[in-house]
Amino acid sequence: MERVTLRIPKQQIEEVERMVDSGEYPNRSEAIRSAVRDMLNEQEDSRERSSEKRKRSWAKV
Repeated sequence: MERVTLRIPKQQIEEVERMVDSGEYPNRSEAIRSAVRDMLNEQEDSRERSSEKRKRSWAKV
């Protein structure tokens, strides 16, 4: 696993800390990894939908 340094606004990191404190995530790193996974999955889903639309464009009436 690689280390990445990033700057996050204080308000956002405080919200991440609340999620960790409530037990939603074991630590900040896992919370941020989860957010990145969600973002990548959403991007992939969007690409797949676009690809499907292009494949079916001939069927539009």
